[in-house]
Amino acid sequence: MMKMLEAGGLPLFVDNLRAADEFNPNGYFEYEGVKKLKDGETSWLAQAEGHAVKVVSPLLPYLPAQYQYKVIFMKRDLKEIIRSQAVMLNGYHKQSTAKEDAELEEAYRQHLAATAAWLKRQTNLSVMYVEYHQLIYTPKPVIDELAKFINQPLQVEAMEQVIDLNLYRNRNR
Repeated sequence: MMKMLEAGGLPLFVDNLRAADEFNPNGYFEYEGVKKLKDGETSWLAQAEGHAVKVVSPLLPYLPAQYQYKVIFMKRDLKEIIRSQAVMLNGYHKQSTAKEDAELEEAYRQHLAATAAWLKRQTNLSVMYVEYHQLIYTPKPVIDELAKFINQPLQVEAMEQVIDLNLYRNRNR
């Protein structure tokens, strides 16, 4: 999504400290300061205004309420997420068991339900849920909806061109 937003013309707030690797060959599109939200470090947010910033869902509740946010929440099949993480762990010579994978999937389900409930209660943000699978295979309607959501014109063709099906490696479908 971050690469698509960039291609579409939206500026990103990233520091590129985490280098691309075999698991994310196009990079991670992160800003290190996001990880410090939980510690109350939010001074960077003023600089990020008007930019796309990648924030993982466990850190969303630490975003200060004085700002308005548009959250693009990526939804992906949990089994694909677990498989992707297992591949990454194996790359680091670690193994997960089927039991651990099942426990992790249940923890994700609970986290996603709690996060969705939290998001509904927030008055300083709006949310657009994007189904990963739909974005990959039928991107134009998703991108059109995204442009309306963020209320900015986007370069749709450029966004579609950055989709690389070769990077969709841990499919459940």
